[in-house]
Amino acid sequence: MDTTRPTAGLAPLLALLTVATGIVEAASLLGCGPVFTGMQTGNVLFLAFGTIGEGGLSVVAPATSLGAFVFGAVLAARVEWRLEAHRLRWLIIAMLTEAVLVAAAAAIAWDLEPVRSAPSGRHLAAIAVLSAAMGLRNVTAMRVAVPGMPTTLVTRAMTGFLSGSLIGRDPSFGTARAAARRALSVASMFAGGVAGAAFVRAGFPLHVPLLTASSLALLAGLAGLRVPRVYTR
Repeated sequence: MDTTRPTAGLAPLLALLTVATGIVEAASLLGCGPVFTGMQTGNVLFLAFGTIGEGGLSVVAPATSLGAFVFGAVLAARVEWRLEAHRLRWLIIAMLTEAVLVAAAAAIAWDLEPVRSAPSGRHLAAIAVLSAAMGLRNVTAMRVAVPGMPTTLVTRAMTGFLSGSLIGRDPSFGTARAAARRALSVASMFAGGVAGAAFVRAGFPLHVPLLTASSLALLAGLAGLRVPRVYTR
């Protein structure tokens, strides 16, 4: 199998996907939750808290998200491995598939208002589809393995950026280019979160931010057609 190092052209695409994550998480956490779809650490904790009945948290939404995420990640791992083995552009296919899944979640949530109590069946269905899409995304981001740009969380990127900065002064955290990627990752997540929260605050139904996130994934997929083939080790 041929292998290549991640190309510089992937960073803008992954930044778009990171913005999409921020929008999706705003829609799910503020509109369907509290529940995450990509950042499953939060769901593990929500499920733990809800299990002992603390904080008034339901176990249904986080359990739904976790289950769908597992399904999406396992399916993606099996399919993407086969696509890569046949030299198909699995990265592009994955981004376009994500766009379709998020659009499907938007269709499920069409004119659906943010939840004010327990999530309805439509809320849970939207959560499930979004979480499956984020499971696909996490597998894709791990296989591309662009340092500092995991697209669904920024803790490591922020830590690496601070450690290698003038404040941290640790040269083992890479070059200025690596620092720029990490900063871009954090800024993209913040921008997506602001945009998603603004949609909810303005009273838009949930399909509006979700269609926006789907459009960003579609744009990333179409732009990726111009990037050379990428195979991971």
